[in-house]
Amino acid sequence: MPSSESVREPAAVPRPSGRLALGAVLLLLVPVAVGLFIRPDVTRPPFQGLDDTWLRWMGGPHDGALRIVADALNWFGGPAGSLVPLLAIVALCVLRRWRSALFVLFSVLATQLVVQSLKHLVDRPRPEHPLITVDHGSFPSGHAATMAMTVIVAGALFVPAAARRRWWWPVGVLLVLTMMWSRTWLHAHWLSDTAAGAFASAGVTLLVWSACAVWMERDRGRGGAPAFAPDGLRANGSTAASTAPNTSEPVGEGATR
Repeated sequence: MPSSESVREPAAVPRPSGRLALGAVLLLLVPVAVGLFIRPDVTRPPFQGLDDTWLRWMGGPHDGALRIVADALNWFGGPAGSLVPLLAIVALCVLRRWRSALFVLFSVLATQLVVQSLKHLVDRPRPEHPLITVDHGSFPSGHAATMAMTVIVAGALFVPAAARRRWWWPVGVLLVLTMMWSRTWLHAHWLSDTAAGAFASAGVTLLVWSACAVWMERDRGRGGAPAFAPDGLRANGSTAASTAPNTSEPVGEGATR
């Protein structure tokens, strides 16, 4: 007797959630709106009092273990730290995860475009007497932006979805807050600069991730790649149908269980 053939529906394909995209846009718009608002008088924005108070709390002594941590974070977010995403791109290409490599490249370029555009647009003076060499433009912080981008990209590429929610995002928030502290402790930025950098980078990187997630799914299984869909992505159709076991059995005499 002919046996019935199993029928498997195609695997569900994730598609961007409107709430995720909206949240990313709002994160990006916050520093843009603040920058435009303070641009007419960048020396005395409405929150300058808070920035001044925080900077006083970041007084010395600036040495010991805290200085080592702050200097390491300064290196990571500076030009030399660009080796980190470059090495990640090379490693992903070696693993034939070239779509993931392009995601890293797009995230870096988009973050730098947003940050540098805001720096030149706002051109806010930095705090006096920074403890490290700095360039022009205090708003927003490029170092805080780099850390936020790194956290999201690393979570997208190397951390399974369940682990992201369970421990990676909390660890990532701690890393971003530590970078924010280091930039103000070194008197390189005002507190509001660091928050603006983190918000801008998180927004633009989430937008890039949402745009690339479906495309990046083709890299799944290469080099131990996890599922690439953000937590805010949903699937077309029923995922249960795509993962249901095949229960079809031969029909006829002599069929066994």
